[in-house]
Amino acid sequence: MNFGESAQRALSREIQEELGAKSEIGSLIEVCEHIYRKRGRKHHEINLIFEVKVGKINPKGKEKKLKFYLKDLKEFKKIYFLPKDLKEALIGYFKNKKFFWQNF
Repeated sequence: MNFGESAQRALSREIQEELGAKSEIGSLIEVCEHIYRKRGRKHHEINLIFEVKVGKINPKGKEKKLKFYLKDLKEFKKIYFLPKDLKEALIGYFKNKKFFWQNF
């Protein structure tokens, strides 16, 4: 995010920059706080998750280090996704359509 930029605007900009697609950012559906270790270092992240409508995209993206996957709910349930609790919470959201806060 750039200073002074809203989360919705930052997400829309990133989708355009990374996938070359226009997007419509909807409601905030989740806030997820996650603390974990990676390669011996502590990390703390807060994710804001929105409903998003996206036009035609290039799933290869523009940065080689990033990978994008488009999955329906049935496929999403089968994939490896971290944090695991977030995956379960997202599956629950798509069933209930209720906002939630998760602290993992």
